[in-house]
Amino acid sequence: MNRVLIAPSILAANFAFLGAQVREAQAAGADWIHVDVMDGHFVPAITIGAPVVRDLRAVTDLPLDVHLMIEPVDPHLEAFAAAGADSITVQVEAAPDPARTLRTIRRLGVRPGLTLRPGTPEAAVRPYLELADVVLVMTVEPGRGGQPFMAEMLPRVASLARRLEALGGGRVLQVDGGIDAATIGPAVAAGATSVVAGSAVFGASDGVAAAIARLRAAAGT
Repeated sequence: MNRVLIAPSILAANFAFLGAQVREAQAAGADWIHVDVMDGHFVPAITIGAPVVRDLRAVTDLPLDVHLMIEPVDPHLEAFAAAGADSITVQVEAAPDPARTLRTIRRLGVRPGLTLRPGTPEAAVRPYLELADVVLVMTVEPGRGGQPFMAEMLPRVASLARRLEALGGGRVLQVDGGIDAATIGPAVAAGATSVVAGSAVFGASDGVAAAIARLRAAAGT
């Protein structure tokens, strides 16, 4: 089995020590750093913008995996690319023309990604899978951290894994929401090649390094 990419989400980090926490995650063997951007419109919460991505770029050489939960999304793509995002994942619900949005992201020199809410039919993303380097399955409702894992999304993970395998090209199938040592195994077994974990990493009582090691052991990779 190939190594699963672990992407700690800074949504659960202590923002007073954000740079130090990102460095700690890198030293502990994280593969990507996941950045959740929320606008108070597409989702109720408000988090951060492109300036924080720019500052993170200065403290880590890990890929910055930016998930835009904002609407409209297209006017902001260039700013996040310029700030140093390595991948930008957009919500299919917030992109009037997903194909155009994904092509724009790629033209900006960034990996394009696509995701959907748990309640949105999988069919909404199928026409665009070939244009995406990252496909994200949300296993919670987007908008806040700490929600329980929605096991009913595992068949969606498995279905998209089969479709991406048929397309080839090394696309990443990511799972985000409620990932911890108990849920990472089923997600990986269903076909996930990358997992986002927030509270399970930055909220761990025994520290970031122990948390990432625990996730790797539970994933079996």
